[in-house]
Amino acid sequence: MTRRSTRSAWLMLMTLTTAFALSQSYRTVAAIMANQLQKDFALTAQQLGLFAGAFHFAFGALQLFMGIGIDLQGVRRTVLFAWPLAIVGAVVSGLSHDFAWLVFGQVLVGIGCAPAFLVCTVFIARQFPPERFAQVSGLTLGIGSVGMLLTGTPLAWVIDHSSWRMGFFALAIGSVAAWGAIFWLVHDAAPTPDAQTAPSPAGPPKPSVLGAIRSYGALFRLPHTLGIVALASVTYASFLSLRGLWLGPLLIERHGFSLVQSGNVAVIVSVVGMFGPPLFGRLDPGNTRRRRWITGFTLAVAAIFAVMALNPGATLDVVGSVLVGVLSGYIVLEYADTKAAYPASMTGRAMAVFTMAMFLGVAVMQWFTGVVASVAAAHGFDTFMAVLFTIAGLLALGAAAFRWLPAPPVPAPVAPPGSP
Repeated sequence: MTRRSTRSAWLMLMTLTTAFALSQSYRTVAAIMANQLQKDFALTAQQLGLFAGAFHFAFGALQLFMGIGIDLQGVRRTVLFAWPLAIVGAVVSGLSHDFAWLVFGQVLVGIGCAPAFLVCTVFIARQFPPERFAQVSGLTLGIGSVGMLLTGTPLAWVIDHSSWRMGFFALAIGSVAAWGAIFWLVHDAAPTPDAQTAPSPAGPPKPSVLGAIRSYGALFRLPHTLGIVALASVTYASFLSLRGLWLGPLLIERHGFSLVQSGNVAVIVSVVGMFGPPLFGRLDPGNTRRRRWITGFTLAVAAIFAVMALNPGATLDVVGSVLVGVLSGYIVLEYADTKAAYPASMTGRAMAVFTMAMFLGVAVMQWFTGVVASVAAAHGFDTFMAVLFTIAGLLALGAAAFRWLPAPPVPAPVAPPGSP
């Protein structure tokens, strides 16, 4: 890449990252809004989990179709077409006086945000050399985590001095600005000669929508896909279930923190979480050792959740949350592992399936932990102990599946016969 093309690629990537950052805000609002929403709508823990999970159900379910959209229409058109739904969903959520409308608003936001990070990963794969994929992806994840800072102290202050509705309206205004920036600054450039990825969506021939859907079968026929998907469904889900749903209630109800104090902790978790992905992107040990690192860090995070479940005190709960924030950066290694596990012709689809698994996993974990919390409360058990042990157990199961199910050969396999 020339210096000029490199600057242009970075400018467009950072512009796309504004949408990703806002999607991070949307997916973590529940942790700060939870207590007010429970009061205003008389929500049970299970309903709160449904509210938090609605975004991720919609977000994850649309990943395959967003991948097809990127293949057929390109990065720019896909995100510009979908993103306005996030704006509408934020307004609907802010105006809701009924729980069903609140959930519907979250579904719209999830659909609108669905391409937000996928377009970044595809853009990186197409515009940067393959050896820089983990590093650039990690940096993008770190910068995008700025969105979680907004749902810490700043949003807590807005909610404390106004209401949770104003929080949604503020995010809607930011989303309008992001759409405008992408419209003016991003274009679908052809892949650079040294970028390893599937053919450009601008290059013929373009597959039909039905053909693109069928093409996912080639990916699912590979035996190592199951282990990758199993782990993807619990790793980011564990971090988002803590940071995006249970952190606020945990600190407020278990330890008596105020809303702003819990927001301060959320900011600290978000700040340290910003540095994790770039750090792990630089420390990427390569294809031969990467999977062992992933398994080890997954088990380490599971152990932290298990310790927090035992109610070791406010200080250790805060420290544990911060450690989860730092170590969550190893998820960028999963992206690199996924990219290395498939041939270049399957990169876009592999990233779409991985992202779908990751965010459907968030939705399921947030919903399921809400159910666990309701059952625990009904039977007189410690709600947070039940929730945190559940997350620890799911992480352990995901690590076991990743370790014992078939692994991809190194180097990446050739595409199966008949795949596009």
